[in-house]
Amino acid sequence: MRKFEGILICTDLDGTLLRNDKSVSSKNLDAIEYFKSEGGAFTFITGRMPHSCRKIYETLKPNVPFGCINGGGIYDHIKGEYVWTKALDPTATELVRHVDKALLGIGIEVCTFDKIYFSRDNEATENVRKVTGCPHIVKDYEDVDEPIAKVIFADTDEERLLQAAKILREHPRSDEFDFIRSELTLYEILPKGISKGNVLTKLAEHLNIPMSKTVALGDYNNDVSMIRAAGLGIAVSNASEEALRAADIVTVSNDEDAVARVINELETGKIKI
Repeated sequence: MRKFEGILICTDLDGTLLRNDKSVSSKNLDAIEYFKSEGGAFTFITGRMPHSCRKIYETLKPNVPFGCINGGGIYDHIKGEYVWTKALDPTATELVRHVDKALLGIGIEVCTFDKIYFSRDNEATENVRKVTGCPHIVKDYEDVDEPIAKVIFADTDEERLLQAAKILREHPRSDEFDFIRSELTLYEILPKGISKGNVLTKLAEHLNIPMSKTVALGDYNNDVSMIRAAGLGIAVSNASEEALRAADIVTVSNDEDAVARVINELETGKIKI
C-alpha cells in the first residue's frame, strides 16, 4: 500500500494554496505530485466557477473532481462536466432587488453554472475580473433565464458590504437561503444548505473515502464549514479569526508553502489522520 492511499486533501485556493501574487510555488507543486504518486487523492474546493480557475487546475492537475461555487457544484475537469450541482431558487431575485434598491452602486454578479453576468459594476467587480480573468458579460439579474448557482454582492467599502449582509439577513425570506462572506469585498447568496463543508462530504462519498481520512485547508470564513467537516481541519496562519478558531491545527501561511508543509508532516507523522 502506498503512503497516502485512501487520504483526500482538499485545499482552498485564494489565500491558502495560492500565494499573495496568485501563483503556486514549486514546492507546493512538487509536494502535490509526490502526494498523488503515493496514492493520495488531491483536489481543491473554491468559491470560483470552473471556467475562472481553468489555468489553476491545468497547473495543479488534481486527480479527482474539484468543488466549486462555494459548495454549489462538483466539477470533473477531465470529463469537462459537472458531477453534481444545486441551483439557487429563482425567487432569490426578490432579495437581490431589495439590496439593489437600498444600496445604489453596490456591485452585483449573477453566476450561472457556465458564466458570470455583471449586473451592476463597480471597483470591486472590476477587481474580480482582474483576478479571475473572466469576461465582462453584462446582463441585468432580472433577465437571467438560466439556472443560477449563486449571486455575489461586491463593494470595496466594508461598511456597505455589511449593510448588504444586514439587509439580506433581515429579509422575511432570508431563512430560505444561505449567505456567506467569501472575501473582504464579496458577500454571496447561496442555495439553502450549500457550503464548502457540504460539498467536501459529497465529494468524499463520490470517491468512497471516509470523512475521517479527509484533510481540508483554508483561510477565510467560507472555508470554516469544510475545516470543521474534515477529518483534519487546517487553517493557514494568515487565516481569519473564524477560520483559526475552527481549525484542529494551524500551519504556515499561504506564502510559506502551506500545502507542502502539511504533506511533509503527514508523511513524517508529525500530524496524523
